Amino acid sequence: MRKPYVILIGSASGIGKSTIAAELAKKLNIKHLIESDFLRAVVRGIIGREYAPALHSSSYDAYKNLRTKNKYDNYTELVSAGFDEHASYVIPAVEKVIQRAITDFDDIIIEGVHLVPGLIDIDQFGSDASIYFFVLSSDEESHKERFVKRAVQIHRGGKQLEFFSENRIIHDHLLSQADANNIKIIDTDSIEKSIAQILAHINKSTTTIKLINTVDQLEDVVNIIINKNNGNLEQVSYPIAGFKDPLIRKVTATNAEAVNRFIKTINNKKDNKADLNKLYNLSKYREMTVSGPSQEVLDKIKKELIEKGYVYNE
Repeated sequence: MRKPYVILIGSASGIGKSTIAAELAKKLNIKHLIESDFLRAVVRGIIGREYAPALHSSSYDAYKNLRTKNKYDNYTELVSAGFDEHASYVIPAVEKVIQRAITDFDDIIIEGVHLVPGLIDIDQFGSDASIYFFVLSSDEESHKERFVKRAVQIHRGGKQLEFFSENRIIHDHLLSQADANNIKIIDTDSIEKSIAQILAHINKSTTTIKLINTVDQLEDVVNIIINKNNGNLEQVSYPIAGFKDPLIRKVTATNAEAVNRFIKTINNKKDNKADLNKLYNLSKYREMTVSGPSQEVLDKIKKELIEKGYVYNE
């Protein structure tokens, strides 16, 4: 019997998580969609301001109520610590909601700024539910544009604009925590692509493709898999003559921006490019494990790679 889905979507304010969560709920036909802000409101009604001043602050200025401001070396650490203190009061309520959903065998999506990797213990639910945790990312310019748009259209966000730098600190802190806790980061340049990336993890289909592209052609390979078709790179295996086992590199490349930065580094740094060329020359092909939201997408990726002459013919 299938386990209930528990999908967590976290990000700093103004990244687009509410829009993405709502679209995802429609596509997966999940009726329970909860914002962590609602849970915070309940917890605020139970715990008074005098006992938890950080809880009764906003996520971006909770640092003002820390009792130990002097222990932090810089402003970034201070804002991040205040944010973690603020979120820590909401996490137990989030975990209670997850447990109730599992007990009732209900699928649920929870979205909000309070979903901090490393603070919320998702491992405790692993045997009883299919847990998916995503943190959303945005470049600074797009993030700021969303704030302005929200302030104009729905009369919210004006105050947050005053604390935009603090929101960016929270954004970067969440990405750092996601990396440290092996949580998937989803870029939000396009709502459609973001949804496709998330679905690729939830409804994951996987295939292995043998490639013979050159280092100079790697950018095109990545563009076909990730940018054009919303696929993911999971692993690259290099069978090397004379060795029993191949050299395996876990990639888990799901964030187009991060992958494009890697390609740019390879292209701009001669030593890195030379080292990768040497590795390519040691094997007659590379086995790349690719995942996508459906087998149809994987077939399309493979077809395009074949048309470019990048696939090894056995």
